[in-house]
Amino acid sequence: MTKQKLVMGLIILALLSANPGLAQTTKPIFIESWITNADRSMLFQKQKDTIRFSNNGRARGTAIIIDENQTMQTMDGFGFALTGGSAELLSKMNAGERSKVLHQLFDKDGTNAGVSYIRLSIGSSDMNSFVFSYDDLAKGEADFELKKFSLAQDLKDVVPVMKEILAINPAIKILGSPWSAPTWMKTNDAAKKGFLKKECYSVYANYFVKYITAMKKEGISIDAVTIQNEPLNANNTPSMPWYAPDASEFIKTNLGPAFKMAGITTKIILFDHNCDRPDYPLSILNDPEAAQYVDGSGFHHYGGDMTALSTVHMARPDKNLYFTEQMVVEDATAIPMKIASPVKDLIIGAPRNWSKNVILWNLAADPSNGPHTNDGGCPSCQGAITIDGNNVSWNIAYYAVAHASKFVRPGSVRIASTYPGDASVSFTNDEEQPSVIRPTIIENSDVLPNVAYKTPDGKIVLIVVNDKNLPRNFRIQFKGMSATLKLAAGSVGTYVWQNL
Repeated sequence: MTKQKLVMGLIILALLSANPGLAQTTKPIFIESWITNADRSMLFQKQKDTIRFSNNGRARGTAIIIDENQTMQTMDGFGFALTGGSAELLSKMNAGERSKVLHQLFDKDGTNAGVSYIRLSIGSSDMNSFVFSYDDLAKGEADFELKKFSLAQDLKDVVPVMKEILAINPAIKILGSPWSAPTWMKTNDAAKKGFLKKECYSVYANYFVKYITAMKKEGISIDAVTIQNEPLNANNTPSMPWYAPDASEFIKTNLGPAFKMAGITTKIILFDHNCDRPDYPLSILNDPEAAQYVDGSGFHHYGGDMTALSTVHMARPDKNLYFTEQMVVEDATAIPMKIASPVKDLIIGAPRNWSKNVILWNLAADPSNGPHTNDGGCPSCQGAITIDGNNVSWNIAYYAVAHASKFVRPGSVRIASTYPGDASVSFTNDEEQPSVIRPTIIENSDVLPNVAYKTPDGKIVLIVVNDKNLPRNFRIQFKGMSATLKLAAGSVGTYVWQNL
């Protein structure tokens, strides 16, 4: 979408607002609101009152102008990583209490969050009690035919929990990511650091095939895989650095052909690391032999700027973008709860830069932010929920995701909405001819951060953040009508209405 098209669209929409006679609908449209306040007085709470759009074309103030006719990417969903540690904690809960928690997370009915995307680790991540792969051997041994491949550890926790989740939401998307190949495939024969041996490229490709096939037999369909979590970070346990030229070789000569031969349609996603290195996926996508097997690129946001996703999109608009990890933590007793920042940066920022999803890190942890591995596990990785036996508390990451996941269902399409820095339109009445309305295009800096969608069931969803230190009134402008709403300082609102 060009800036010129956006400006023209804004002019047309603003003209409709300025002249009620041009409004496209006469049916009343009511806005349903869900709010999280920074002072914790409301936590993802539906408001009792609804607000009605009006045809008052003289309403003042900067508006968030929404144009459903300008469409961008289709969304796959919002969610978390179901780490092995998360599954372990959930599996130890009483069955009834676990069911309540999983319904609140994955059921979209009532006040539940409707989480629609899950990331699994292929083997252990750093948020497991211990390190394992699906083909662990004694030192000096090898298993090039993968005869000892087994999901045995996942069958104790990850697989049973995933089956309960799938019973609640059978359509949930699942991304698989490895932290390391089995140690016998690596140059240092260790879980931490060490490269994949060149002679193990083909067997590691078959390792992916076996994983996807084995999970499918358990009723768990892996929609996509990344070939390595954080390939430029060797500090985790487990971890495995993997530079772009080698990753490209693996995809085009081993993984892509192995998937094709096995009839596997699971998507291959590049990179799975920070926004400061868009050159990594672009260098692989520049190789047509590798690019033919690649669906898109995944990013984290521990470094760099989210606009890197848009850079990759502009270079390769034929490939998809995914936001695959970010840790969001808080002091659960602190006021204000700093929810504006993760919603603005991630829930709004990633989709506005063309990501089809947003996955935050670590669904669940215990009160000490465990379990995690030694010598490279994460002691500060708070879960979206904290599980202490059968007691559960809900943290900032849960509320941040819920503001999108409940309403922006898979298949929703992002649509145009004005954003800070976009052009907007101001109107004044001619002094001598009051019936004449004169438009002025201005650079907009006062609008609140936001993102808008059109859902498969015919609704419009708008997520708005007040990242200011004072309460803010703001306007929504849609189909020649407008509505004025208010958000407390540092707070988040999701606004939903029927698209008539």
